[in-house]
Amino acid sequence: SAELIMIEEPGCPWCLAWNEQIGIAYPKTEEGKRAPLRRVDLTEPWPEDLKDIRPERVTPTFILVDAGKEVARLRGYPGENFFWPLLDEMLEKLDTAQN
Repeated sequence: SAELIMIEEPGCPWCLAWNEQIGIAYPKTEEGKRAPLRRVDLTEPWPEDLKDIRPERVTPTFILVDAGKEVARLRGYPGENFFWPLLDEMLEKLDTAQN
């Protein structure tokens, strides 16, 4: 099943903006149901189950993962008006990958 990995780090202003503008509502959205959010702190060791996914130095970075494989990646937070359309494009790749 798919999940949206959010790579973040303490003190990241764009992570904070995402949390305030998107993060609160995300789990309740269709997108959030299709690809639940999983947060990964850049300052912590990289999770073992993501060993096939290339880590990122830019925060936030959003990586759409399905069955342990990367489907799409979005570096940075472009603001809420751009985030949703870009996320939808990422999720369309998920449909292609599953068919």
